[in-house]
Amino acid sequence: MAAAAGGGGGGGADGGSSGEEDGGGPAGESRYLAACRACGVTPASGLLRRAPGPALSLRHRGLGPRGAKALALSLMVDTSVLTLDLSDNWLQGEGAAAIAEMLKENYYISAVDLSDNKLGLEGAKAFSAMLLENTTIVSLQLSGNEFDDHAAKYLADAIAANSKVEILDLSYNMFDDKAGEILGMAIAENIGLKELKISWNHFHSQGAAALAKGLGANTFLKVLDVSYNGFGNSGAAALGEALKANNVLEELNISNNRISVEGALHIAAGLKENKTLKRLNMTRNPIQSDGCCGVLKALQANSGTGIEILDLPPFL
Repeated sequence: MAAAAGGGGGGGADGGSSGEEDGGGPAGESRYLAACRACGVTPASGLLRRAPGPALSLRHRGLGPRGAKALALSLMVDTSVLTLDLSDNWLQGEGAAAIAEMLKENYYISAVDLSDNKLGLEGAKAFSAMLLENTTIVSLQLSGNEFDDHAAKYLADAIAANSKVEILDLSYNMFDDKAGEILGMAIAENIGLKELKISWNHFHSQGAAALAKGLGANTFLKVLDVSYNGFGNSGAAALGEALKANNVLEELNISNNRISVEGALHIAAGLKENKTLKRLNMTRNPIQSDGCCGVLKALQANSGTGIEILDLPPFL
């Protein structure tokens, strides 16, 4: 493992860029080395040794904010890197801001993974501002970044306005019901997202209902993962109504959401009318045999159901 450290946040990496014009090779290495000198960090030997290619992966390298800034400076005019993975590098808000500024200028990178970087509110602000300008990113992974209800306001602005991002991962954060209301409205307005992961948060009845309402109004989203929240029966009721109205969603994961028999029957009511859903995961919910049977009967009564894969909790 290549590693590097520079006072207050050095960098270690295992990636690089190719030798296209304004890309990698000697020119790219020179830019990176100059950026490291300017930021006071030790260059990551793994980055310099990396073979040419469009994917730059620097996971678990401890880059820190200053290491991220050096990398961002070197990537500003790079044309060879198309996917960037900086997950688990303790970038914090300062590092996120540097990467976001780079992505305002770089129109070649289309997939970014900044999971597990403690980006917080500052990072949410920076990436929201970036997404209002960037038109090339289609996949953005921001799970595990301590985003809370305050951060949700900024992220919601970007979700509502950006029509280019197709895959967004906001799982393993700290969103509560207020965030559910804010994000739900943004989801309703979004016209680009195809896959949204927002599992392992703290959405309960009110926030869950708002998210479900947004789903009902959305006409683009195909995959939604809200597992490991606390939707409960009221959230399930809202999802049931959303499934009646939504004619686009193909995959829904609502596992481990404290949904009981009552909630399962609400979901069943939606399934009885829905024609597009292909995969549904309801495992780890206490829906018992009555809930399972209700879901199965609803699908049996719907001659136009699209369900191909159904995951239910064991009930025998």
